[in-house]
Amino acid sequence: MPIPAATQPDLSPMTAHPTADPNSDEAQDRAGGAAVPFWAGWSTRTRLILVVLAIDLFAALVSCGVIVLTARQAVQVEMAASLATVEPLVADTIRSLRSPSPESVLHTLDLRFQALRHVRVAILDADGRRVGFGPSEQGREQRRAPRWFVRLIAPEPRQHDLPILVRGERIGTAAITTQPLDEIEEVWGYARSLSLASLILNLAVLAALYLALGRILRPLGRLAEGLTRLERHDYTAHLDPPASRELSVIAERFNRVAGALAEARAANGRLNRQLLTAQDDERARIALELHDEFGPCLFALEANAASVARLAASPGEIDRGRLAARAGDIGSIVGQVQVLNRDLLNRLRPHGLGEVPLADCLSLLLRDFQRRHPETVFEGAFEGLARGYGDIVDLTVFRCIQESSTNAVRHGGARHVRARVAEETDAAGVTILRLSVEDDGTGIAPGHRVGLGLSGMRERVEALGGHLGLAAASLDNDTSGTVVRITLPIEPERDGSEVPPPPAAPQLK
Repeated sequence: MPIPAATQPDLSPMTAHPTADPNSDEAQDRAGGAAVPFWAGWSTRTRLILVVLAIDLFAALVSCGVIVLTARQAVQVEMAASLATVEPLVADTIRSLRSPSPESVLHTLDLRFQALRHVRVAILDADGRRVGFGPSEQGREQRRAPRWFVRLIAPEPRQHDLPILVRGERIGTAAITTQPLDEIEEVWGYARSLSLASLILNLAVLAALYLALGRILRPLGRLAEGLTRLERHDYTAHLDPPASRELSVIAERFNRVAGALAEARAANGRLNRQLLTAQDDERARIALELHDEFGPCLFALEANAASVARLAASPGEIDRGRLAARAGDIGSIVGQVQVLNRDLLNRLRPHGLGEVPLADCLSLLLRDFQRRHPETVFEGAFEGLARGYGDIVDLTVFRCIQESSTNAVRHGGARHVRARVAEETDAAGVTILRLSVEDDGTGIAPGHRVGLGLSGMRERVEALGGHLGLAAASLDNDTSGTVVRITLPIEPERDGSEVPPPPAAPQLK
């Protein structure tokens, strides 16, 4: 559908480039010298309207080509038909005259040929002089079609001289010249009307498209505002679902993402508070142990040291028996301090983790639990494990078994605890560690609260992309209990083939 260039709507306000974000990918591409299309900053509405305009222009060119080709063929057909009509018309005119004298025949033919279309006929007498007014003196109306249009359609002019014979004698000549302007002006009038109608229709379509796109794309503006709010950590952003089904799905997904981010932020806040509480609790426990365990030992050491000093400073012979007893007391207290120190250091940082195989560290952990809780049986199955899976994974496995065993004894009153760790490969070919800790304690109480230990385990596991589950279970058929199941994916660079870390400084034994 043709649209003259002079009447096309001015879209310059719409094509203005928005303020560029210096951190955007587009700005970085420009800074890096990458080629950026000139339309990169245009709005979606502008691009769609320009696409429609391009389609209209292409359709207009095709329409003009079809009109020109069709008009050229039609003009040629009309010219041929008009030339074929002139000769029979001359014969019929001569036959229709009762007394055909040369002058009457020539004048009659001149008058009759003025009504012909697509050809111009000049009547010449026997001497070659023009009879009547001729084709150029008839007051032809001014041509309306422009010259460029005429040059596109008009065929090469053809001229034919037809002799005029009366009773076998030539009395003159009819000079016939093709004249396609009549047909071309008809085609021009049709093309102009079609162009005007197409222009009006296209302007109406563009106006409707501009308004429709503004209405359709308005939710995208609200989506951009919502994303800006999310970028500013305002997770209360909410989008009302628009009428469009596709945009409604986007709005629904946006609201879900905003809700998930709000929940994650609240969970992070709770975790931060729990971490602060856990740090304070751990410091309080360490301070209590230092006061209750190390304090008496240090006081006893001080008392025995003072007694040794008094025995050494007493006059007379030194009582070697009493001195040996005090030395034995000091050695016993030092041994107790070493045990307390090793337990405290092992709780702060598991001794040997990363230096010896993981299975040995876990076995030592259960052996230590057995020593401290002789009334409970601790079993472990750690066959088939690699030497280590990386410091973070090893420490997570160690802490999860440590915390689960502590909960089984402290809160469940368990008499039997079984820990298992196995390396497996799932259906997708990913290596995973399956960890389970089962006990025969009192089980999970209804409405139990998640403590700091369990929440800390869950955060550790989920930070590594794993999963933690807590359920009721039993090691036998007579008692209830609890089972903690954990799965941890193992990254390739964290398998047992990695280079072990350098050994730590030696601990006091």
